[in-house]
Amino acid sequence: MDNDPMGDIKNVLKKGRWRNLIIIAALVVSLFAFRPWVQIGAGERGVVQNFGAVQDKVLNEGIHFKIPIVQTVILMDVKIQKAMTDAASSSSDLQDVDLSVALNYHIIPDKANLVYQTIGVEFKERIIDPAIQEVMKAVSARYTAEELITKRPAVSTEMQQALTSRLLASNISVDAFSIISFSFSQTFTDAIEAKQTAEQNALKAKRDLDRIKVEAEQTIAAATAEAEALRLQKMNISPDLIELRKIEANLKAIEKWNGILPEVTGAGAIPFIGVGDAIKNK
Repeated sequence: MDNDPMGDIKNVLKKGRWRNLIIIAALVVSLFAFRPWVQIGAGERGVVQNFGAVQDKVLNEGIHFKIPIVQTVILMDVKIQKAMTDAASSSSDLQDVDLSVALNYHIIPDKANLVYQTIGVEFKERIIDPAIQEVMKAVSARYTAEELITKRPAVSTEMQQALTSRLLASNISVDAFSIISFSFSQTFTDAIEAKQTAEQNALKAKRDLDRIKVEAEQTIAAATAEAEALRLQKMNISPDLIELRKIEANLKAIEKWNGILPEVTGAGAIPFIGVGDAIKNK
């Protein structure tokens, strides 16, 4: 039986080539199956676990390698998040108060592993909402219902400071806090409206009284000025002035005379009886 050395070599090479292809394919499949890398997106941090134990290292944004089977990476969102919460409480004067607030917060990025280890991923339900409820009730109880309205900025600042201190202990940072609305019982709301109406009416009455006082003062001032003018005029009257006024009056009467003499010139005067007829008979 003849042996073909060249044929044997070719067969070995073919078998080696297929073996290498199989090995490479197995490696590729294993690579995608075990995924020895992890991608951390924008606004996220990676919490590394070795067989379930949380490690001190926190992975930043980007691609990182991990040991398959041994290590797992939990993604934690560290972007600013918003919580809307409603709460019912009482003021210091025992008025029922319903509050609605908004809180902006975020996990402290390099403490993401501690947040996951101590709280988990449901930190809003476990920490955020209860903290808001407690702080809202505690702060509102230190103000009267009217002060909650008139001192709203101070109330909001006090609530934010209390929440900041409380959540910082859980490695959560407060970015902003705002009170959206206050609402009270209908009885208290009606009382506030009645008080505002009374204050407005009192202010209007005061303005009317001030206006009347000013008008009275103006009238008195005008009367005083007129009286002073008359007094000064009286002081300037003299016999010569009186005689001058008489002459002026007679001159005006002469200008208006129609040429007919009166039959009676006045009380005690001698009547000019028949003077007109005598003139006509001349």
